[in-house]
Amino acid sequence: MVLVAAGMFIAYVITFFLMPFIIRIARVNKLFDLPDERKTHTYPVSSLGGVGIVSGLAISLLLVSDFKLEDAEFQYYLASFFIIFIIGVIDDIFVLRAWKKLFGQLLVASLLTVKAHLLITNLQGFGGIFAINTPISYLLTFFTILLVINSFNLIDGVDGLAASLGLVSSLSFGLYFYINGNIPFAILGFVMSGSLLAFLMFNFPPAKIFMGDSGSMLIGLVNVILLIKFIETANISPNYPVPSPIGVGFAILLIPMLDVLRVFIIRLTKGVSPFAPDRNHLHHLLLNQGLTHTKVTTMLLISQACIISFSFYFQSLNVNVLSCILILIFFAVVFVIKYFGVSRKPLRVVKEGSAATTNLKDTKILTLYTSKENANAALKEE
Repeated sequence: MVLVAAGMFIAYVITFFLMPFIIRIARVNKLFDLPDERKTHTYPVSSLGGVGIVSGLAISLLLVSDFKLEDAEFQYYLASFFIIFIIGVIDDIFVLRAWKKLFGQLLVASLLTVKAHLLITNLQGFGGIFAINTPISYLLTFFTILLVINSFNLIDGVDGLAASLGLVSSLSFGLYFYINGNIPFAILGFVMSGSLLAFLMFNFPPAKIFMGDSGSMLIGLVNVILLIKFIETANISPNYPVPSPIGVGFAILLIPMLDVLRVFIIRLTKGVSPFAPDRNHLHHLLLNQGLTHTKVTTMLLISQACIISFSFYFQSLNVNVLSCILILIFFAVVFVIKYFGVSRKPLRVVKEGSAATTNLKDTKILTLYTSKENANAALKEE
């Protein structure tokens, strides 16, 4: 317990004390994420929070982990953290094309599967399938890694949301591994939680800094490592075996995973790239109902905690039954929000000129904000 607690504390302290310096450096060098018609923030904010998160994570892991021969895969985990961070920070500063980010994610997936031997080898009855052959194992693991990384990357659209969901999932995995004596992976979960907790001190609405792709993809990467390890070992864990590890593991990451799959399907049915930007994510639907960033984040955080508790309580259910129930709950909630809620999108009023006589770039726009929080954010920009 001492190592686990020490790791979380060290990660928190390092990230917490780095954040003000990162914010100051970004301000001096004007390294900001500027607002536009798609983004929910209304004033320039740095997107370099991932620098503090990866620093707290990596330094803490190196200080408290006792890498033994049986834990040799952790050297590849650390390498993958830095690779995904470098890809993300380049994208945060220069903006990479989607295919270049995907190539980097595939490189990380290759490192984890080929060198760290992180593989899903048994579906444990999901879809009536148990042990799978090696080619299918690699394909499924690649898909899972890409899905989880991009789930956190794309759900990072509201202050505090990705970090809060990552905090809950990392803590859930870390606590489970600790209970079952798997200390290296318990440390990984708690260290990630410590970094995210410190980051949230600066990211919770109104955000002083964003994590950027360097932070959101790192959260996804850490969580997919914990997820695959959970799937492979939870049903044979010594103290608290889980009969449906795929169902429970899926539940721990349900909101980001199902949200990104839902949005990808919507985009593909419209004939556009799955990475094309839009406003169909769950947090966008909630913002359209007039909820503030704080309320959106809090609502989804509580929902995720309830889903995790539900899955552990009903873990004895057949994995297919449990998964179907969770999917039905998610899409029922999305349906209610989208079709039965009252849309309260911001109203935009043209003050000077008109679309017929004035070029839009010369037109002054007055936004009537639906919440006090967003109005205050706009005042900060002025």
